[in-house]
Amino acid sequence: MDLSWSHHALTRRRTLAAATGLAAGALFPTGPAFAAAAQYTNPVIWQDFADIDVMRVGDTYYASASTMHYSPGAPVLRSYDLVNWEIAGHAVPALDFGAKYDLNGARGYVRGIWASSLAYRPSNRTFYWLGQIDFARTYLYTATAVEGPWSRLTTISTPYYDAGLLVDTDDTLYVAYGNTTISVAQLSPDGRTQVRTQEVFRTPSSVGTLEGARFYKINGQYYIFLTRPANGQYILKSSSGPFGPYTMRQVLLDLRGPIPGGGVPHQGGLVRTQSGAWYYMAFVDAYPGGRMPALAPVTWTADGWPVVQLVDGAWGTTYPLPAVPAPPRQVAPMTGVDTFDGTSLKPRWEWNHNPDNTRWSVGNGLTLRTATVTHDLYWARNTLTHRIQGPTSTATVQLDHSAMRDGDRAGLALLRDSSAWIGLKRDGGATRVVTVTGLTMDGNWNTTGTGTEVASAPVSGGRVWLRANADIRPGAPRPGTFSYSTDGITFTRLGPAFSMGNDWRFFMGYRFALFNHATQALGGAVRVTRFEVSTP
Repeated sequence: MDLSWSHHALTRRRTLAAATGLAAGALFPTGPAFAAAAQYTNPVIWQDFADIDVMRVGDTYYASASTMHYSPGAPVLRSYDLVNWEIAGHAVPALDFGAKYDLNGARGYVRGIWASSLAYRPSNRTFYWLGQIDFARTYLYTATAVEGPWSRLTTISTPYYDAGLLVDTDDTLYVAYGNTTISVAQLSPDGRTQVRTQEVFRTPSSVGTLEGARFYKINGQYYIFLTRPANGQYILKSSSGPFGPYTMRQVLLDLRGPIPGGGVPHQGGLVRTQSGAWYYMAFVDAYPGGRMPALAPVTWTADGWPVVQLVDGAWGTTYPLPAVPAPPRQVAPMTGVDTFDGTSLKPRWEWNHNPDNTRWSVGNGLTLRTATVTHDLYWARNTLTHRIQGPTSTATVQLDHSAMRDGDRAGLALLRDSSAWIGLKRDGGATRVVTVTGLTMDGNWNTTGTGTEVASAPVSGGRVWLRANADIRPGAPRPGTFSYSTDGITFTRLGPAFSMGNDWRFFMGYRFALFNHATQALGGAVRVTRFEVSTP
């Protein structure tokens, strides 16, 4: 099929055993001479967007990413040049896959939206998102615009693990999926049911595991792009149709990546520009921040195999900007100030599990009313998260706490399976600003520590500024530091640095998180009047 319509750069890494920047801020090119001389820098997005599936529709590029237990899920990114990206919307409006995604008697940490697929069908001018949930079934959502509204088209009983959706040139829908054993399914013309599924390839033991499928038709050949987690990329090719037989070739293995201390670029997808140039968008494991998208040009051999263009034997830190038409506008930044105006949250925000929508509102700030009585932040509903911008960035929150009640806890966290926060404790009619560390989970994502207060100071009045600085350069645990202010100008450091771990098994990277929960009774509230992410 014409790769201008649907295709894919998804990136995910390992099968979960046992249950388990900012787009480079360069100005857009204004002419051929500038475009020829200008370069972009990897990672093209230094934020956590894993398992990206990338495609072009006309002059616009789109990508989708994994979000696990965050809601809404499956963000859809938009770009006009493959380098500068904005978040346009989410393909999965809510994780309505069971009570555990509501933090209601169970929790969905490290479940939910895994490697999934985004495609566009020209025949009905519709976008399709497809992904499996909990190894049980597959869900398919559609929209006529990526901003939404997105609605569920169907549920399919076969769980298409790490799926890649292909809209063939004859409009037939196919799905490539699987781990080590790769299969292809054909869907009904309306996309609602499975017509056929067949194993098409079994990974040789010498290669190990292959997953993260992306499915393409290029020059009459069928390709399934697969990752060897977490250090390789392979591709299958068939000249006989979507059901094979397929032959395999290695695309890369143990390739040095563009982020110092980070991993091998892998589990990505291919996309073609308007001029016919090809690019591979992969992710780089770069914890504690997460998995960061990187872009490299691709050429093709005479017999139809892709070759990543390297710089000094590595995935380049810089390459010439893609030659594309002048964009119609600047994309919206993924960082900066949010005053929560309007009637909805901006798409850069995602909740930790589904929120209780009766207990938050926007307009003249973000109001968070307590939604859970708990001493455990990991059980608290309505914790709102924002990706951290790398390599280092600072989040500053202006918080009105005048409506807090005794027992309430509100503030700004560095959130992952090992967390810390700065915020307010209201007890006995008095309010203190505190730093708390030691919020931890085990490998089954059960809470093992609810936190220890390591520093505090009294505060008066009804307003405070809270600040968290995060260093997410990969290769080692990195520091997060906290400070506060009573005037928004002079900030005082509070407590020792918090060490952000760089283990991969939680998959998602650290996030800034706004929270307000009760330990005694519901009824309290805080209002966030300003949130800003800034970089040095």
